[in-house]
Amino acid sequence: MQRLLFTLSLTCCSLTALGAEPTYDVVVYGGTSAAITAAVQADAMGKSVVIVSPDKHLGGLTSGGLGWTDSGNKAVIGGLARQFYHRIWKHYDQDAAWRWQEKSAYGNKGQGAAAIDKDERTMWIFEPSAAEKVFDAWVAEKKIPLVRDAWLDREHGVAVKDGRIMSIKTLDGRTYSGRMFIDATYEGDLMAAAGVSYHVGREASSVYQEKWNGVQTGVLHHGHWFKKPVDPYVVPGDPSSGLLPRISPDPPGEFGAGDHRVQAYCFRMCL
Repeated sequence: MQRLLFTLSLTCCSLTALGAEPTYDVVVYGGTSAAITAAVQADAMGKSVVIVSPDKHLGGLTSGGLGWTDSGNKAVIGGLARQFYHRIWKHYDQDAAWRWQEKSAYGNKGQGAAAIDKDERTMWIFEPSAAEKVFDAWVAEKKIPLVRDAWLDREHGVAVKDGRIMSIKTLDGRTYSGRMFIDATYEGDLMAAAGVSYHVGREASSVYQEKWNGVQTGVLHHGHWFKKPVDPYVVPGDPSSGLLPRISPDPPGEFGAGDHRVQAYCFRMCL
């Protein structure tokens, strides 16, 4: 009898080890700030959720360099977004967080609002590392399953039945089944692999009758242009010397026309 129980025990362990992932209510693909807040909200609604992130670091742009928030009217920012900025405030309310300067020396300058709002207990300007700590803590507190560095198999990794995603498989061979899937990446790889139509570049303004869509030559109301002349040539003032790298001699295009270009992917340096 003891030998039989031992054998059954080993068999059960083997089945558990080889078994597939459970079926979740929500599978979030991505590691961006949207991915984390979507998972936190799903958990708050009593749903089982897993985050499958191709990134090793959580937070996307928020933790990747964009710490100078375009907050504008802060009164319109609520929900989990406001909770995030409250957690940032709590982080910087500790003296240990001020490693590079004294808190008293901080100018409190923000963009559209003061950086630190004592009355609302929020902070709108932050170091990316502080943002990552907030996202990591959020996931840990909620005990949300998280898989990092898990890249979708874009060729064969999306199982669709009757127009509905049933499961996704990552390049490491793991499969995640769910009742609902959220693509919270910037690139939209899951949506594309699932057969969702997409467009690369800007649509022409005529496609959806959008005034500010397409090429916008001569539109200067945002103030985003060179205020002082910038010479494009290798030898300043000498067209025969050729253009500097990555400068195109072609015109931007016809006003309102569409194109195939995407927004720049670049590095942000914290100073």
